[in-house]
This record gives sequence, C-alpha cells and structure tokens, in this order.
Amino acid sequence: MIMRFTHKASALAVVLFAAILLSFWMSVDYRTVDLRSQPGSTLKKLFDQRVQLLQESYSEIPFRIKESVLGLLPHNRCVCQSEKTIDLPFSRMLFPRVSAKVFHTAFQASELEEVKRRRAEEYQSFKKRSQSAADFIIVAEANSPLQYPTQGVKVQPKKTILIPVEFCTEGYTAVFTIKIRHSLIPKLYNPGSGRGYKISKLVTIATKTFLRYDKLQVLIDSIRQFYPTVTIVIADDSEHPKPVTGPYIEHYIMPFGKGWFAGRNLAVSQVTTKYVLWVDDDFIFTSDTKIEKFVDVLEKTTLDLVGGAVREVTGYTATFRHTISVEPGDEDGDCLHIRRGFHHGIQGFPNCVVSDAVINFFMARTDKIQQVGFDPQLVRIAHLEFFIDALGVLHVGSCNDVIVSHTSKIKLPWGQSETDKAYAKFREPSTTTQVAQDRLFYFKNRLQCLTYK
Repeated sequence: MIMRFTHKASALAVVLFAAILLSFWMSVDYRTVDLRSQPGSTLKKLFDQRVQLLQESYSEIPFRIKESVLGLLPHNRCVCQSEKTIDLPFSRMLFPRVSAKVFHTAFQASELEEVKRRRAEEYQSFKKRSQSAADFIIVAEANSPLQYPTQGVKVQPKKTILIPVEFCTEGYTAVFTIKIRHSLIPKLYNPGSGRGYKISKLVTIATKTFLRYDKLQVLIDSIRQFYPTVTIVIADDSEHPKPVTGPYIEHYIMPFGKGWFAGRNLAVSQVTTKYVLWVDDDFIFTSDTKIEKFVDVLEKTTLDLVGGAVREVTGYTATFRHTISVEPGDEDGDCLHIRRGFHHGIQGFPNCVVSDAVINFFMARTDKIQQVGFDPQLVRIAHLEFFIDALGVLHVGSCNDVIVSHTSKIKLPWGQSETDKAYAKFREPSTTTQVAQDRLFYFKNRLQCLTYK
C-alpha cells in the first residue's frame, strides 16, 4: 500500500508541476504588433500636406512648364487606340499598324460593375502588401541650403518626371538616387461574387504523395467532409502510380522517386487560386481544421504565409515555430542561427505570432510561394530549407488555433504493411543525403556554419 501511495503521489506531483508550468507559459504577456497598419499612408499624407503648403507659400510666383516637358509627363490616364489600316492582302505584314484591345468587353454588362468592385478591393489589398514607407518620397528641407529628395524618386525607363526641388546652387550640390525601373504589374485573383470568404474560390489544397495511397484516401475523405468543392492537387512520384480520381481532384504523375521538393514545386505550380494550403498526405481534417481562419489572417495582415498546428494521436500538438537569423561572416561565408520560438504576437489575432519558420501545415499566397520555390535538389528530407530560402522574401506567421490531425506513426513491427516498409526505406535520409544538403548550404546559400537550438 505504501508503494502504491508513493507512486500515486509521484504521479500527482508530476501532473501538478506540469500544470504550473503550462499556466506560467500561457500567462506570459508577449509583445504584439499591428501588421494591419500602413506607415506609408502617414508619410504620403505628410508629403501631400507639405506640397500643398509649398504651393500656397509661393503662389505669387508665376511659373510655366514647357510644352515639350509637359507632353512627356504622365497624366495618370491612358487610352488604347488602334491605328487605321487598309484592308488589303498582306497589308498587316507590309504596313504594320498599332492594334488595340479592351478587356472589359469580356464581361457581360450585368456583371461588370461587380467585377470592377472586386478588382478595386483586390488592388487596394495588393498595394498595401507591395508598398512600404521606403517607397514614398521624402524631401530634405532647404536649409542645407539645398532642398532635395532623400528617397522615393522613381521613374520608368525612357519616361520623364518632375523633381520640384532645388538641388544645385553656387558652392553646393546635392546628390540623390533615382530608381529607374518598370512599374510593378499587379497579379490579382478574382475572389468570386458576393461578400464573405468563398473557400473553393480562394484556396487550393496541395500535397505530395509517395506509395501511401491508403493514407492519401483518408486525407481526401476528411477534406471532403468539410470542404466538398475545394480543389485538391496531388503530385505523385510512386514507382507504380495508382489512379486517384474524384470531383475537384487533379492527380499529376512524376518520374519515380523524383523527390519531396520537386513534388511540391509541381503541385504548387498548378494552383490558380489566391491561396494554397499545403498538407502532408497523412494528415486528417477535423472540426478544428478551420482554414477560413488562415484566409482571414492573410486577408487582414501583411503576412505571406501562416502555419497552423499538427496534433498527434497522443494529444501532443506541435507548431514548429522557429526564428532564423544570419550573422555576417568573412570570406568563408555567413553563419545561420535557427532557434525555437517566435518574434512577437499579432494585434487582433491573439492565437497568432510572427516567426520565420512553421510546421508542414500552412497556407500561403500562391504568387509569393511560387516566387521562392522549392529546391528540387532536396529529394528526401527537407523543410526548414524552404524557409531559409524564403528569409527576407516571405513574411511568415503561425496560428495555433487551426489544427490538423496526424495519422499515428506508432507502428509495431508485426503491424506494418508492405507499403509502410517500402516507404520507410525511402523516408530515412542517408549519409549521402545529409552531405548533399550541407554542400547546398555552403555553396548556394554561402553559409559556413549553422547553429540550432
């Protein structure tokens, strides 16, 4: 009896200690940042106010822009017009003329206004994500004694702009940078008519499979329970592919053993929606897998990618949040430091934080994830390598209230199927695989070392 009591007391002490630690951890008040704010808009207002003040201060001074210059300046309006052609044989070949095409005629008159509204909303969202405070012009006051822009002057190739400042007087010269580059063409996604998030119009689910068709079918069945019309894109490099069919399923066959990241590239390349949700082929959707929350975060913040949480059969839930930093080195290369944790919370989303890497269950802006891509040289084991390549390109977050379940990995030797045994042979990385990864880090990423904690 004493022995039993001691064991029970020890178990109770462990549980109490764990509860205290959990309570302490949950009560930690970490810093949150408003990712919805746009500092550029404040700068633009200040600049507009300053321009208006200058105009009012010197309104008595007459000035005139030369006609030759005025004709070169942008007018913030454009018209596409065709040149008249003579309808003769080979006339287009012998006398090429400018042809024009308008795009709004592709829509019915009854739907055009709604399409314009959706496009305007998407464009405003695009500008908020693609512009920053560094893009707006800042002018140094004329007390140096020159007045000149310190940032934000941009002009398209072979175009003309006005720089209304004084940057050269007797004994003084101002030097500043002008960026010469083409305007950024937006890539907008039509979210569908009406209000609210239409998941099937906004999200495509992508996965990579190899041999495990039984687990893949479980994943598909679980998705269909909650999202019956969302498109699922499957990249498959099995040696003897089996057909995977059904509504809203796209199954792409690859060369045998082509690899993990090559499969990711293929799957993501076929996505045409605004967002792509990446899942492993042994995940299971449940009532906690509410991907609408991912969409809400990406729509309302500057994040490009947001990860969720994966729950094991034991009840343990992982987010795999990490921060990544690069320490400048010498001619031998830089030093990469990876640490568990995150940077700060996100205002308005109490279950979300900003990090640099997340777990293998995430939603991302399709165009941004395609921009980074997945290195196909990484064949078997790779995950953090993608986030290392994405450092400085993707703004990454993590929300622990969007949860997907994981098929049990606990398999007794006599309970393994032939498929499980075959998969395990390819799953485990070899020494050659690790050496290949290290060589990539050294040369491609110009790293001399890596630390992990």
